[in-house]
Amino acid sequence: MPTTDYSIGILQYIPFFYIIWSDDLLSASEISVVTRAIEDDNSLNEGEKQQLLLWLKRDFPPSNEEMKSWQRIISNSDVKLVENDTYPLTSLSQRLGNSNAHQQELNDYLKHIEINLGIQPNHYNHLFDVEVIHEKSSDQYSSTILDGILMGSHKSIVTDFRKFLDQSIFDWSIQRDKEKFRAKILKQVKFLGENGYGAMAYDEEYGGIGDMPAYAAIFEHLMFVDGSLAIKFGVQFGLFGGSIQKLGTKKHHDKYLAETGKTKLLGCFAMTETGHGSNVRGIKTTATYDKTSDLIVIHTPGKNDNKEYIGNALHSKMASVFAQLIVDGKNEGVHAVLVPLRDENHNVLKGITVEDNGYKLGLNGVDNGKIWFDQVKVPRTNLLDKYGEIRDDGTYFSAIKNSNKRFFTMLGTLVGGRICVAKGALGGAKMALTIAVKHALNRRQFNDSIKIQEDLIMDYPTHQVRLTPKVASVYVYHITLVELMKRYSDNSKFDKREIETQVAGLKSIITWFANDAIQECREACGGKGYLLENRIADLKGDVDIFTTFEGDNNVLLQLAAKGVLSDFKAEFNSAGFTSVLKLLRSQLADKLSTINPAYSNKVDKDHLYNPKFHKHAFSYRTRRLTYTLAMRIRNYIKKGIPSYQAFLKVQTHLLVLGKAYSVELAYEMYSEFCLTISNKEYKTLFEKLGTLYALNQIHTDASWYLEQGYIGGTKSKAIRQRVERLSTELRPHIEVLVDGFGIPEHCLTAPIAK
Repeated sequence: MPTTDYSIGILQYIPFFYIIWSDDLLSASEISVVTRAIEDDNSLNEGEKQQLLLWLKRDFPPSNEEMKSWQRIISNSDVKLVENDTYPLTSLSQRLGNSNAHQQELNDYLKHIEINLGIQPNHYNHLFDVEVIHEKSSDQYSSTILDGILMGSHKSIVTDFRKFLDQSIFDWSIQRDKEKFRAKILKQVKFLGENGYGAMAYDEEYGGIGDMPAYAAIFEHLMFVDGSLAIKFGVQFGLFGGSIQKLGTKKHHDKYLAETGKTKLLGCFAMTETGHGSNVRGIKTTATYDKTSDLIVIHTPGKNDNKEYIGNALHSKMASVFAQLIVDGKNEGVHAVLVPLRDENHNVLKGITVEDNGYKLGLNGVDNGKIWFDQVKVPRTNLLDKYGEIRDDGTYFSAIKNSNKRFFTMLGTLVGGRICVAKGALGGAKMALTIAVKHALNRRQFNDSIKIQEDLIMDYPTHQVRLTPKVASVYVYHITLVELMKRYSDNSKFDKREIETQVAGLKSIITWFANDAIQECREACGGKGYLLENRIADLKGDVDIFTTFEGDNNVLLQLAAKGVLSDFKAEFNSAGFTSVLKLLRSQLADKLSTINPAYSNKVDKDHLYNPKFHKHAFSYRTRRLTYTLAMRIRNYIKKGIPSYQAFLKVQTHLLVLGKAYSVELAYEMYSEFCLTISNKEYKTLFEKLGTLYALNQIHTDASWYLEQGYIGGTKSKAIRQRVERLSTELRPHIEVLVDGFGIPEHCLTAPIAK
């Protein structure tokens, strides 16, 4: 059918009809949106409107011949789709009807269809001739400014440290001999200690600046050099030194802390046991006080009660050993005791056995080992006694009378290590994403013409949706961890229970995210990602364990969920019947707002991009899961099932709640940060990254939201489409975004990242 058989008014709608009928799945929402646009479009006469509305009847679809005629009209017009137009389909459609329309104001009704159906280039560019502009990256934003925003108040320290890392001692190379690898890492750790970087979290009198957030930023940057370096650094200064700093008193600080910071005293952190894993309260190593000799006797009672997976085990001279403290025959619970392991000649002391863990999946530059103690005697003063002491008269004293509270208070002081683990994992994800994105901006593959240069793989929508949401997630999680460390380091808040709950959940979802991101990057780089020289293979092995140490993620998520549940219980019980009614009203309000079809199927851009929608979706999920979990536990207990058994029956529910709470918390912290950005242009960019994160999370959990009736099928589809659309919109800025991570050029040694 020739072009002249259609009026200009009809012609400009043909591309839209061609798209919505091309998949034979014309939906009710598509019909509703297009019908409204046609009826409201005053540029159309009644005859044109009737013709267009006739093509919207699902019972009378356009014939194959008519579809072919539409295709011929489009292909013979010489009008090409320009992907980087703000509204590509609207622009193409108007130019199809009027060659001068590109310079005119776009038709609002066509824009209405394009926006509200969420249709975007990667859904239809295979149907048209596309004019693709092959630019690697836009210069609209500055990676230096993005990096500065992420560095925040530690800009000068981080900038100086990046320069410090540009030395040959930190050059990365393939290492497959663990002995040589360990020697190299030890040399690097000592070099960092000698230059004051290990002691940053310690007070000034011990060689530091008293800045834990700055220490955490340094720790993350070491992941760009080598994962083994970051972990050994963390063990020496964060775990061993941190236990002395947080659990010891001034006598311990004066004697050991400065030496630890300078790496003149190498130490390890001996908490985990082979037979007891994450159950710290259940460890079997004993520290028995002998009043007659005024000594503490450290002993491993059984074969599987040894300390396991201890980093720095082969290089250290001393260990912070966590053991059951027994005084006058009474078990006072878990305490930490400083135990010398080796003499000045590095010979293992009597009563101590150390074995090498051997080769691991990753982190082979860290000397992990097992340690047994056979009646090893140390001075009473070696007890780290900030929260519990053995007095001169041989009696035990603690200002915290409740043993449970004392135990959790002691462990709560070491939560900073979990934040650092999450930051380290995120550093690994940053490195992998930077390598993968830069590779995708150089690697070309496929085209429909052998005469034309192959396309950049970063221009493929599938590649965009694989990597871009993960880049957005890195920005969200980076800001979240900065805020989390700030809260943890606030010494004005003595009660750390809330921060413990937050850290437990966020450490879990971020380390899992990092592993997923690195795996996606490996696959996105194809065979090149499998080569050791391109760093991703080692990152996979190194970051894998982050989901396990400093707390197994499945255990930590349950801890987070129990923290949420405790708050819920407190609210439930605090005001009796009034509080119960308040809770029920809240649940009822949620139900009314979500079963309303106008809400559950609302798909317009303004709604889907609104932070209020994201926050409500995350909050609803957390509160709904909390409520149903509480009711399940309550019903089990009412049946006479012990509370411990009741919790076992709802373990999977606890995990889902822990994750939901953590995602909500991360988005909340990030949203608050966005409000502080003064530059309007960059604030908009950060908000767009937050929107992509939020919609991607809702899309990931769409099955739950659909089950609850919170969203309908139409909305679920629109959210998925918006994730793809945002990934496409951010394509011009993707290199600037990964450069904004601030990875020093001298650390980007992967050949495919060049």
